[in-house]
Amino acid sequence: MGYEGKLGTAPQPDIDVAIIGAGLSGIGMAAHMQMLCPDRSFALFERRPQLGGTWDLFRYPGVRSDSDMHTLGFVFEPWKHEKSIADGPSILEYLNRIVDERCIRQHIRFQTKVVSADWDSAAAFWAITTEAPDGQRSRTTARFLYLGSGYYDYDNPYDAGFPGREAFAGTILHPQFWPEDFDYAGKRIVVIGSGATAVTIVPAMAQKAAHVTMLQRTPTWYAVRPARDAIANTLRKFLPEKLAYKITRFKNVKMQDMVYKRARNTPEKARAFLTDKLKAELGPKYDEATYTPPYNPWEQRLCLVPDGDLFKAIRAGKAEIVTDHIERFDAAGIVLKSGKRLDCDVIVTATGLTMTVGGKIALSMDGQPVAFNDRYYYKGCMYSNLPNLAQVFGYLNASWTLRADIDSDYVCRLLNHMKAIGADAATPYLAPDHNLGEDTPLDLSSGYIQRGLAIQPKNAPTMPWRLNQDYVFDKVWLKTNPLDDGIMRFTKAQPVAAMAAEQQAAE
Repeated sequence: MGYEGKLGTAPQPDIDVAIIGAGLSGIGMAAHMQMLCPDRSFALFERRPQLGGTWDLFRYPGVRSDSDMHTLGFVFEPWKHEKSIADGPSILEYLNRIVDERCIRQHIRFQTKVVSADWDSAAAFWAITTEAPDGQRSRTTARFLYLGSGYYDYDNPYDAGFPGREAFAGTILHPQFWPEDFDYAGKRIVVIGSGATAVTIVPAMAQKAAHVTMLQRTPTWYAVRPARDAIANTLRKFLPEKLAYKITRFKNVKMQDMVYKRARNTPEKARAFLTDKLKAELGPKYDEATYTPPYNPWEQRLCLVPDGDLFKAIRAGKAEIVTDHIERFDAAGIVLKSGKRLDCDVIVTATGLTMTVGGKIALSMDGQPVAFNDRYYYKGCMYSNLPNLAQVFGYLNASWTLRADIDSDYVCRLLNHMKAIGADAATPYLAPDHNLGEDTPLDLSSGYIQRGLAIQPKNAPTMPWRLNQDYVFDKVWLKTNPLDDGIMRFTKAQPVAAMAAEQQAAE
């Protein structure tokens, strides 16, 4: 690599911040930069032709949030729809409005896949290689890399490896790759899985299908709540939009935090409460074996059932839940290990996600590959000994955007501090002989999480070297803990003359 520029100065990158992904995390960071770092340049690199991330990728029937939009929405932009539990198109409308009103769209480089990023220690910037749909590659340099690319593989969902797939005469679909305008009216459908996706698809498809069966290996804990937040909608009638949103957001954050902590601290009470709610919803359709999981509430994420839509479909006879294991597929449907069978026309494999880290970007430092699982989290968004890089990993026990908001705020404040002291690089330094201990970063027993733990960064038992699952604590801690905390090392790029001399010596 040749360096150009004035001999007394360091080379300058093309942009200050490269934001990977134009979903909730990336758009949130772009908006925070406009508000807090208006003098810094940025670009969003989005591999898809549209923005939205998760909400553009998933197009299956009924796709919706499993968090309320007063906390899944951004802290700076009120959610104005009547429904708090929103469908995918409404969320996309919200994101597109923000992007257009704030002139963010002009900064998005659509259909631009980030293939690799190499940290140049001398220049103190990232050299980013991108790929266009035709395979042509380009190079961009950025001072800071912000990964808002989510935590699951867009290309390869989890394949449970069911035997006999090729024998099935009907249609097999995965929710991650839903075909446009797929007609399932009058068809018999089996949805394999009992997580949030299955719980969403079953009542939606039951409206048109002849019958829908949700096939589960183990039961799931359900939380029933109204799709509309009555308090929020009342406040909006009498208060300014932003104030009503702020109050509702505070209420919902506190409620989420209380419910989660009570469930983990007093699981028997949580089991009894949720069971009573289910019995009330299902009446004579309630069956203990079908609705009693072998784990406690919030050992896996609670499945949200807005307005009890799943249970309405079950009471109406349009849907049912079967608990069994799959022996194999055959031409007419699914043979179960109990000896029973489920004949059907369509099988939906809602069997989960495949986790990934950093959008599968090949990261390196001075040409040496970087593995995230060799490093510790730092303040929940950066990593040990990895300069000028942050990544959003949202809360599993609350809304994703709560983390995205506080991460964006923290990184913007860090960028401003770096500018104020004349630093080009910020590195959370961890000594090679560290002895921090380890704690699981993702304390849920869900299958997709357990399958992905091996690739996740390390988590220490105490801050700052950990990813917390406690928004109420994190929000205050990140705001009050010093940016220059004795751990973060601030350095400058080398002048062009020094880099040129090093390069000549190496050659």
